[in-house]
Amino acid sequence: MRPDTPADHTAEAERLLRTAAQYPEDDEQLLLQAAAHLELAGDREGASGLYDRLLADEPDHPHLVKALQAANLWEYGHEAEARALIAGVRIAAPAEAAPWEIIAETLESHDELEASHECFSEALALLLPEDDEVPYAAQSLLAGRHRVRRMLGLPHDDHDALADRVHSTRTPDFSLDELHDPKRLWALGSDNPAELKAEIARLRAELGSYRSALSRPFPVAVLHWPARELTELLEAYPDLAAEYPSHEAHLAGIESSLRDLAATGTENLGIVTATVPSYEAFAASEASSPTNTALLPQYATTLAARGRALPWPPAKSAACWCGSGEPYRGCHGG
Repeated sequence: MRPDTPADHTAEAERLLRTAAQYPEDDEQLLLQAAAHLELAGDREGASGLYDRLLADEPDHPHLVKALQAANLWEYGHEAEARALIAGVRIAAPAEAAPWEIIAETLESHDELEASHECFSEALALLLPEDDEVPYAAQSLLAGRHRVRRMLGLPHDDHDALADRVHSTRTPDFSLDELHDPKRLWALGSDNPAELKAEIARLRAELGSYRSALSRPFPVAVLHWPARELTELLEAYPDLAAEYPSHEAHLAGIESSLRDLAATGTENLGIVTATVPSYEAFAASEASSPTNTALLPQYATTLAARGRALPWPPAKSAACWCGSGEPYRGCHGG
């Protein structure tokens, strides 16, 4: 069960902090989760302390930490500092969606709609491929921009049409225009049962998409062994040779598995890179042998939960996930 009370969130934050002390190589992701629980517990100052601690340690994702810190600071009265952090993130123009989404939604929640729209637009100009292929991470940017434009009363543009198309494949019952209609707020105060019933149906559809996202807070991940690591693994544990007959077959199997998952409608797919020492440590923590093949998907899930997954598929022109250095289009994406 997820924590429901402030005390539950505080206890979960403390558990995550203890885990971070045990696994310092993964402390960034664990501390971010702990800070989120402190925010939900109402301890925004404690969360701010964790964000500051991360920034002092030169994190792998500094723009994400700054965006989260900005959102947190604004909520407990430090607007000027939050604005400065948001401006810094925009100037840095990170090549990842999460920081952009956080700062845009922070501005939106404080009625800075024009600035929020600018952030969403800047992010999409940077991150959306020219061929209209929409990476999973960019879908929420499209939806957020659409929502803000509706509140601003702006007409549809090409990005809005793309947002509609992406949305219609996931939640076909109601269009984005309906879900993002500013007049919906007025409908909640209506005395007309038909209006209330229609609004409840819309809210249920919207809630369904949120629940779907919450049920998968990290990617559905497939394990990738680089050639050197796979050679070392099979030398140490030859019983795994049946699982990995060759490195080429392993790479082909990864791409095939991910395409099969995508074909069934599974979203938020990713690839995690394995190492032999990390896998051996995981097996020891599970009181099992590394030759136990049932550990492999569990190990992949654990790495994904620690923020180690790279999203799949890459853009066609981006480097292939296999490490060949070739564009994905000409390698496994061909």
